[in-house]
Amino acid sequence: MSRKIRYGMVGGGRGAFIGAVHRIAAALDQQIDLVCGAFSSDPERSKASGGDLFLPANRCYGTFTEMIKAEAQLPAGERMDFIAIVTPNHMHFPPAKMALENGFHVLSDKPATFNLAEAKKLAELVKKTGLLYGLTHNYTGYPLVKQAREMVATGKLGKIRKVVVEYPQGWLATRLEASGQKQAGWRTDPKRSGAAGSMGDIGTHAENLAEYISGLQIEELAADITSFVKGRKLDDDGNVLLRFKGGAKGVLHCSQISVGEENSLNIRVYGELGGIEWHQKEPNTMLVKWLDQPMQVYRTANGYLGTAAKAATRVPPAHPEGYLEAFANIYKNFANAIRAKIEKRKLAKDDPANDYPKIEDGVRGMAFIEAVVQSSKRNAAWTKLNV
Repeated sequence: MSRKIRYGMVGGGRGAFIGAVHRIAAALDQQIDLVCGAFSSDPERSKASGGDLFLPANRCYGTFTEMIKAEAQLPAGERMDFIAIVTPNHMHFPPAKMALENGFHVLSDKPATFNLAEAKKLAELVKKTGLLYGLTHNYTGYPLVKQAREMVATGKLGKIRKVVVEYPQGWLATRLEASGQKQAGWRTDPKRSGAAGSMGDIGTHAENLAEYISGLQIEELAADITSFVKGRKLDDDGNVLLRFKGGAKGVLHCSQISVGEENSLNIRVYGELGGIEWHQKEPNTMLVKWLDQPMQVYRTANGYLGTAAKAATRVPPAHPEGYLEAFANIYKNFANAIRAKIEKRKLAKDDPANDYPKIEDGVRGMAFIEAVVQSSKRNAAWTKLNV
């Protein structure tokens, strides 16, 4: 196959934050081209945003419905291969559903949908169509996160006993949404964000990272979520106890009112023989702790790392690789999975092209949100995930 993978974007127009991140990530490895888009719920703004990106006027659509219908009519050699959804949560399901029904693969920002019922419907549609669905839990794209996952999977840490994952931020310590700030506005609005605020926004990242590295699934949880800022309708802080299938226990904390914190995602995983510690603010370093040896410091891009970590690395040691590169690894792997699909090649289980969050992760994320909200309403009662 001698061409790039083509995509269209839904959302991400003028004034949006995450759309630009997606476009940079998609472009980084020069394997994917943005060929069209419906960039805003306002048709004129959408077309103007496409013009900002120097797209042809006839590929700048007023709505995602118009885009998907028009692209489906184009010759196979011209139309998009997949859509990237970068809208607020309430607009994840409609374009994903329509794209799958019209033969297009889907890569969506997280969480997968507005609620669990939508996520389950989407999973059924993905299975029925045989098309690919990916989710941009971008923190799984870091090389040392992949190294941690491989060390757990190969038994180097022994049987996992405990997982501690935290994601504190401080940007919503005041009622920023009342100022007209766009990101704060929709993320604190239950009509656009869904049943949870901080837990849906960053708690799902922590949940996904814990399951990705440990290889374990959360079975039940006890949650206490709070809206500390007066007048805020959704949670801005939460604490969750976790029970994993197989017996491991965990603690998950996320907060958007932790004053002074940035994106301080970090995780510690402890097994019978050793443990790992990784911080997103210093992503090229991982601490590995042993029962009977001195602590080791693992660094990105070194020869002692495993296959998955090496496949996710682009530059030599000590050259920083961070958020955008990790995000790009999701896009690269997803594009290579599409390429294999087009070429009718079956990927090996350990092929890097298989290593991206899928619809199953999306359903689990929505089940996590639902269980957290239900548990907190019942005074932190233990609640099983409905997957």
